[in-house]
Amino acid sequence: MAKTFMDENFLLESATAQKLYHEFAAPQPIIDYHCHLPPEQISGNKQFKNITEIWLGGDHYKWRFMRSSGVTEDFMTGNQPDEAKFRKFCEVLPMGVGNPLFHWSHLELQRYFGTKTLVSGATAGELWEHCNSLIGTPELSARGLMVRSNVRAVCTTDDPVDDLAHHKAIAADGFQVKVLPTFRPDKAFNIDRAGFQDYIRKLSVVSGVSINTFGDALKALDLRLDYFAAHGCKVSDHAIDVAFFTEASDATLSGILAKAMNNEPVSKDEADAYKTGIMLHLGRQYAQRGWAMQLHIGAQRNNSARMFRNLGPDTGFDSIGDDLISAKIAHFLDTLDGDDQLPKTILYNLNPIHNEVLATMIGNFQDGKVVGKMQFGSGWWFLDQKDGMKRQLTALSQLGNLGAFIGMLTDSRSFLSYTRHEYFRRILCNMIGGWVENGEYPQDWAQLQKIIEGICYKNAEAYFKF
Repeated sequence: MAKTFMDENFLLESATAQKLYHEFAAPQPIIDYHCHLPPEQISGNKQFKNITEIWLGGDHYKWRFMRSSGVTEDFMTGNQPDEAKFRKFCEVLPMGVGNPLFHWSHLELQRYFGTKTLVSGATAGELWEHCNSLIGTPELSARGLMVRSNVRAVCTTDDPVDDLAHHKAIAADGFQVKVLPTFRPDKAFNIDRAGFQDYIRKLSVVSGVSINTFGDALKALDLRLDYFAAHGCKVSDHAIDVAFFTEASDATLSGILAKAMNNEPVSKDEADAYKTGIMLHLGRQYAQRGWAMQLHIGAQRNNSARMFRNLGPDTGFDSIGDDLISAKIAHFLDTLDGDDQLPKTILYNLNPIHNEVLATMIGNFQDGKVVGKMQFGSGWWFLDQKDGMKRQLTALSQLGNLGAFIGMLTDSRSFLSYTRHEYFRRILCNMIGGWVENGEYPQDWAQLQKIIEGICYKNAEAYFKF
C-alpha cells in the first residue's frame, strides 16, 4: 500500500527517524547564515500583493523548470498577469516527478497557507483564491514569515559599498530576529569583469580613500570591514567560480590595478594574481576579527549570452562548472594557515565530484581551537535536493565529523524557503535513523539528541556567536 503523499512522516522511513525528527529536529530554531533576502523588504515588513509575487517572484529555480516545460518567458519575467503566471506554474508542476520543486512547493503551501491541495492546472483557481485570501495577514508579511518559521538570525548578502541603512533600521526598531549583513566583496577583486573600474571609483567615494595603488584598495576594504563589523557582521562570502592562486608583489599588483583602471587589457595570470592578493589580505582580516569566511566554488554563470543581455544575472541561466579546484584551494588555505591567519572557513562545491575533495580538504586545516573550524558546507544551489544533501552528508560523515556540522541554510531570495530547513532535517534524521536501525550506530538517545540538535541549530549558534 502506498504511503500518503507528504504526511507528517514524509521522508522518515523508520520509527527511529521519526523520533529523531519530531522530538529533536523539528523544535529547533533556525539560523539562516547565508541567504539573499532583500534587507529593504525586512526593514519595511513587506506585505506581498498576491501568491505569485511571494511564490514565483525572482525564483529562478521555478523559472528554469517552467522553461523546460515549454512555458514562454512572458509567464516568468514578462508582462503576463500575475494570475496567468500562477496558473501556468500550477499546470506544469505535476510534471516535476523527482524534482525538489515538487516537494518544496507543496511544503510551502502546507506550512504557510495551511492547504494540502495538490498543485495542478485543475486546482490552480482554488489555490489562487485560497492563498490570496490569506496573503494580506500579518503572518504572511516578510517579518511574520520569519517569526512564524522560528528564525533566530539571518545573514543577508551585501556589497562593501552598501550603507546598510536597512540593517540599521531593523536593529533600531527591536525586531526579534537578528538580521545581520554579510561582507560580499566579489566586485572588488573581479578585475577582469565589466564594471570593475566604476566599482572601484564607487568604493573610493564610500570609503573616502583615493584608490591608486593596491595598498589603497586594501585600505578602502579595511575601512568597509570596520563599518560592517560595527553593524554586526561576522561573516564574509565569496563566489569563487573558478579556483585561482597566483602570488605577486604589491608593486606588481599596483601595476595590474593601474592597467585595469586605464581600460588596458588584463591577462588571466594578472587577474588571478590580483584576486589572490585581495583574498589573502581579506582572509587575514577575517581571522583577526573572528569572522567566518564562506567560499562558494564552481558555478558557471550566465551561459546564455542572449538571455543575459535581456534579463541580466541570477535569472536561471547558470550551471555547474567542471574546473579542478583542489591544488589552488589548498594553496590558498595553506598560505593563510602558515601565518596562523586562517579564519573559520566554510567550503561549498557546486560540482558533486568535489564532495570528497572538500570533505578531506577541511581535515588538513582543523587546528583544535574551534569545534569544526573548517566546514564542508551543505549541498548548495543545484545540490540542495534530496540526493545532493545525502551525498554531502555521507561524504562528511565518512571523511570528517558530521556531529560538528553547522547544518543547512537557504541561499534563497524567498521568505517561504525556510521549508528547506525542514526538508534537510527530515533527510538528516532519516539517514541517521537508518544507521541506528541497521546497527551502525547505538540507540543512545541522549547522544543522538545532542547530534541532531547540534546540526540543526546549536552548532551554528556556537560557531557564529551571533
